Amino acid sequence: MMLVAGVDSSTQTCKVTVRDLATGMRVREGKASHPPETIVHPDAWWNALLTAVRRAGGLDDVVAISVSGQQHTPVFLDGAGEVVCESPLWNDTASHSQMADLNNELGREEWIRRTGLPLTLSDTVTKVRWLRDTNPEAAGRTAAVAVVHDWLTWRLMGFGPGTGGVDQLVTDRSEASGTAYWSGETGEYCVDLFEHAFGKSAFLPRVLDPLDKAGVTGTGIPGIPAGIPIGIGSGDNAAAALALGLSEGDAVLSLGTSGVVYAKSATPVHDYAGYVCSYADATGVHLPLVATLNAARNFDLGAALLGCSYTELSNLALQAAPGASGLTLLPYFEGERTPDLPNARGSLHGASLTNFNRPNFARAVIEGTLASQVAMLDTLRDCNVNAGRLLLIGGAAESPAVQRILNQMVDIPVVVPEFDEYVTKGAAMQAAAALTGSFPSWQVAVAELPAAPLEAQIVEQHAAVKTMLGYDEAKSHQLAG
Repeated sequence: MMLVAGVDSSTQTCKVTVRDLATGMRVREGKASHPPETIVHPDAWWNALLTAVRRAGGLDDVVAISVSGQQHTPVFLDGAGEVVCESPLWNDTASHSQMADLNNELGREEWIRRTGLPLTLSDTVTKVRWLRDTNPEAAGRTAAVAVVHDWLTWRLMGFGPGTGGVDQLVTDRSEASGTAYWSGETGEYCVDLFEHAFGKSAFLPRVLDPLDKAGVTGTGIPGIPAGIPIGIGSGDNAAAALALGLSEGDAVLSLGTSGVVYAKSATPVHDYAGYVCSYADATGVHLPLVATLNAARNFDLGAALLGCSYTELSNLALQAAPGASGLTLLPYFEGERTPDLPNARGSLHGASLTNFNRPNFARAVIEGTLASQVAMLDTLRDCNVNAGRLLLIGGAAESPAVQRILNQMVDIPVVVPEFDEYVTKGAAMQAAAALTGSFPSWQVAVAELPAAPLEAQIVEQHAAVKTMLGYDEAKSHQLAG
C-alpha cells in the first residue's frame, strides 16, 4: 500500500490524514488545535502541523504530501524569511474600514471588474492595507506576502526563519484568487492593486498550474521524511470541491466555522450586486462562492444555552413546527460578511409567553443559521450559476435537524456525501498528482435526502425581520457607495 498525506490547516485546527493512494481510504489521522484568537502568530500553525503529524503516527511511510487551508489570511515575511508580525485571520473584522477605503479610492466596481471579488473584510488585500495603516514599521520590513497554505508549503520545503528563500514561495490559482489582486481572466496578479493597497512592492508567491509539484520536503522536519514530493495545495473550499468531484450543476453548502456555498463554473463571475466572489478551483476552472462568518458555532452556542448535547439540540428542533411558531433568530453574533454587517450582532425576535420554549429556540437557532446559507444559494442563481442539486458537507452536516430543515427550505434535491475530511482528501489528491502527474479517481458515496414539502415561511420570516431592522437598506447603501 502506497500512502499519501493531506493537510487541512483550518481556522480552528490542523488535521493530517494519511490515505491509500489507490483508493483514497483513510488509514490514520491526527489533529491539533489552533489558538482561538483572530490575530495569530504563524508559528502556531506550523507547530500545530507538526503536532498533528506526530498524532497521526508520523509520515515516514508516506510518499507525497500537500497542504490546504484557510483562505485569505496573510503571512508577512522579511527578506530573511522571518515572520514580521502576527497575522490577522480572514474572520478578523478590524479590516472593515480598510475595505471601505479601498472601495472608495478605486471604486467598488473596479475591484469586481479586475478581480471578480466584491471586496470583503476577509480578503488578503484588506489585511495588507490594515498592516500598512496600523503598523507601518512592520509593513516597511515586509519583503513577501503569502497566505497560510503557501507558507506551510514553503516550510515543508525546508525554508523558514533566517533561511531566506522568499522567492521560492509558491501558491495555486484558488489561493491567488482570494487575495483580490489576481485576475481570473488573465491568470496573473494585478500587481498595481497590491501596491496601491500596501504602498510598496513585495514578492508574491508564484502561481503554479493544477498538476504541478511545489517541491520536495526538506531535511530535519520531525515525523516527515526528506525528499518526498509536495503538491501545490489549495484553499480549503477548492480542496473539498476537488475531493467531491464537483461538476457543473452541483452546488455545495459547507457548514463549518464559516458557512460557504459554492459551485463550479467554466468562466469567472462578476457580481456587481456585491455578493458572489469569483474564486478559482483546483482543476483549472472557477468556483464562484459566497460565505458567512456565522455558521456551525451558532449550534455550539444554542446547545450551551440549552445545556444539552448536539444530538439533543437536533431532537428538540425537530419537535417544533417550521417557523418555530414565529420565533426568529438572526445569527450575526460576530457581525457578518454576507450581507456586509460588521457591526451587527445576533438578535432574537418574536418571542412570546407561548412560543419561547426549548424546542422553538432550538429550531430558531438552526433555521436562522440555514436561512443565511440559503440566501447565498439564491445569489449564485442571480449570477446565472444554477444548481440542480445541493451537496451538504461540514461538521454540522450530520445533524438530522439540519438535514430535514434544509430540505424544507430549498427547491432542489439535497444529497449528503459520506462523512469524510474532504479538505484533507482534496489535499491528498494533490499530493498524489505531485507524485503521478494526475489526480486519482477516488469515489464518493452520497445519500439523497427524502423529498420534503417546501416551507416558504421560514425564509420569508427571516427576510421580514431583516427588513424590519433596516439591514436591506444598509446593503442598498453599501451598493450605492
